[in-house]
Amino acid sequence: MCSLPGKQPANIRDTLFGDLPFSEWPNASVQTTNEPWTSFAAARACLKSGDKFRTIQLLQQILGMPALESRHYLQAWHFLRELGLQPGPKVAKYVYGVMVEVSLEQGLDIVAAYADHSARYFNYSGAAVIWEAPDHTLDAQIDELLGTAKDIVDQIGPWGKARPPAPARGHARINILTPSGLHFGEGPFNKLAADGLGGPVIETSTHLMLSLMAMSEQKKA
Repeated sequence: MCSLPGKQPANIRDTLFGDLPFSEWPNASVQTTNEPWTSFAAARACLKSGDKFRTIQLLQQILGMPALESRHYLQAWHFLRELGLQPGPKVAKYVYGVMVEVSLEQGLDIVAAYADHSARYFNYSGAAVIWEAPDHTLDAQIDELLGTAKDIVDQIGPWGKARPPAPARGHARINILTPSGLHFGEGPFNKLAADGLGGPVIETSTHLMLSLMAMSEQKKA
C-alpha cells in the first residue's frame, strides 16, 4: 500500500476503467518484456499489420492467463469487443471492478475496487491511497462491494456507448466493469444512496474508503 499526492482524479480516472485504446495499453513507459505486456504489444502489432485473426488469438490467450491484474482482463475484453467479439452469457456479467465517483463541491472523489483485491481511493485534493493487495486485510470488504455491484449488473445491460465524463457536481455514479462492458447508475448522491440497488454499493464503497484512509494513517504513524 502507498499513500501519495498523485494527480487530480479527473486526470487519472481514465486508467481505472480497463478501456484504454490500444495505443495506450501498453504505453511507452511500460517494459513489455513480461506477460501480459508482451502479448498486448504483439496483439497491437498484429492489428496494425492487419492480422485480425492473430490479434484475437493473442487477446484470448491473455484471458487464459491466471492471476493477472483485473484491468488486464478488462482491457483484453475491451479490445475483443472492438473487434466484434462478445463474451458468452456465463462470463458477460462477471464483475471485474467497481468504481464509485462522487462529485463534490470541491472536486471529484473516486473509490475503485477490483476482483484481484486491489483498491484505490482518490480524493478531490489529489491525495490517493493505492492498495495492491499485499495481504488479505481488505479482501472481505472488496468482495462485499463487488457483490453489491453484481446485484445491479443482474438487473441492467451494458451502456454500449462512449463512456461519459465524470458526473456533474452533486451527483454520484456507480461504474461496474465487466467483460460485456460498462454498466452504470447515476443520480444525485442522496437519491442514489437511498436506492434499493445503489444504496448498498454506496455504503460498502464508503466503508472501503474509510478503511483505506485508516490504513494509510496507520502507515504514517
